[in-house]
Amino acid sequence: MFPILTQALAYVSRVCGFDTLDSFPPGHAHARTHWSGAHFDIASDLKPDQIERAVCEKIANTPMIFAHIANPTPDMQRVILGMIGSRVQHGGQPLDLVALLVGAYRSPYTKDALPGLRAAIEVHEGDPRAVLDFLGDSAAAFGVIDAVPHQSGLKLVGR
Repeated sequence: MFPILTQALAYVSRVCGFDTLDSFPPGHAHARTHWSGAHFDIASDLKPDQIERAVCEKIANTPMIFAHIANPTPDMQRVILGMIGSRVQHGGQPLDLVALLVGAYRSPYTKDALPGLRAAIEVHEGDPRAVLDFLGDSAAAFGVIDAVPHQSGLKLVGR
């Protein structure tokens, strides 16, 4: 009798949104994407697109939280890419953000946010500066980051 009650209580809790999620539902296109429940408070009654939007908002507010996501979706990665472009535009060094992105690609299940990003990370053995150069050379073509000629090379400009 007790197992039936706990299962029923767990079901009601999940349906009402009292539980927090740490992944997309089974069978979802990004079912391999997981995050730390301690860092993300995602209600269990959200639909997958709402889940992704909520995770992206948390990344935008606290970029270092990206390190607590396994196999981030391309949209989650685009948040970091946009922040990289914005930081470079304002004269900052985004190497910490690039390192977060490189870390995400340690998993073979992370999907490329930009064509060739995984290959560039592997060729350059995860060197954040080399990956930043790759982003400057290619990201503009894919509408994630604008590239503008700069006196010392290519400058990234976030959208």
